[in-house]
Amino acid sequence: MKPLSLSTTIAVLAFAGFISGCSNKAGIELVTAPVAIADISESVTATGTLESVTSVDVGTQVTGIIDKIYVDYNSQVTKGQLIAEIEKTLLESELKSADANMESARLKYEYTRTNYLRDKALHDKQLISDYEFDTSENEYLTSKTAYEKTQADRVKAAKNLNYAEIYAPIDGVVISRDVEVGQTVVSNMTVANLFTIADLENMQVVADVDEADIGQVKTGQSVTFTVDAFPDDKFEGTVTQVRLNPTTESNVVTYEVIVAAPNPELKLIPGLTANVTIYVTQDKGVPTVPNRALRFTPHEYPEAENLPTPVSSNSAPASGTPHLWLVKDNHLTAVPVTTGNSDGINTAIISGVSVGDTVAVEYSAAITQQNDAPDQSPFAPRPPGRRK
Repeated sequence: MKPLSLSTTIAVLAFAGFISGCSNKAGIELVTAPVAIADISESVTATGTLESVTSVDVGTQVTGIIDKIYVDYNSQVTKGQLIAEIEKTLLESELKSADANMESARLKYEYTRTNYLRDKALHDKQLISDYEFDTSENEYLTSKTAYEKTQADRVKAAKNLNYAEIYAPIDGVVISRDVEVGQTVVSNMTVANLFTIADLENMQVVADVDEADIGQVKTGQSVTFTVDAFPDDKFEGTVTQVRLNPTTESNVVTYEVIVAAPNPELKLIPGLTANVTIYVTQDKGVPTVPNRALRFTPHEYPEAENLPTPVSSNSAPASGTPHLWLVKDNHLTAVPVTTGNSDGINTAIISGVSVGDTVAVEYSAAITQQNDAPDQSPFAPRPPGRRK
């Protein structure tokens, strides 16, 4: 083995002197926290889709050609507003024909009624035969029925003419228009849809809540949600319905939860995806402590200085009883408490301590370095972490 050079020997001696002049001193400290006023909330998260609470498909019950359209996509309409018209020529002619048929039936009805009343008087006096009276009565009843039918046909024709004018059934916004001027709409067994009008001031979120969380969700709970279209805005709502019909997809069971979401500014639109937070518990302005304080157990550390000590070894409550260790005058005192809701970080304290009391949370080890060497060689290596 080669002997060390003079420069190497000096460097080793200098480093050994630095190590001998420094020592690490470990200390145990007690971490405390005050009983403070805060909000406690526990939430369930889900995703959902926005839709209008009230959405109406507007159609027509008559066949015809679209003559006029007064609204377009995103048009705001009021209930009873005229939004489209169907060409009325055929419908008006049908109404005139119904009027003519009704008038003809009325005249025949009145004629047969007069004959019937005359023949009835003669028959009562036995001046005409039963056959003649029965024939007169039959003609009267038949004409009466025919007249009533023409009255009904006239009502139908007038109603169809009214259907040629299409009115908005609700206040809202036109979100769909399926026809153009000149297009023929055919009414068969179902109504031909022309427009969809939605009330965008009253929206709802249909959220899919996991089966593990659905038991905590109740009607009336407050909700906040965000949408990607407005990432800086947070919207509020309320749970209005928890639907019990499950949906299973990829072995994941979810339940639909309906969240009412007022939309006075009309920012929210149908179809947006909402990231929903449902507050299943929410306490505002209650005394709270960190959850770790409820798990604290005092220990003795002979090497530590100025640590608060328990008042007595028998001061701890029975196992399983919620309690806190108050710190006062460098002493620890166990106090039973009644706990409330927890958000996973803090727990509400209903009784047992007062706001401002200091409670023990945990022990922590603090390592401090002492340097007893007043003059350190500039050539000696420095400890890791220190700037060169």
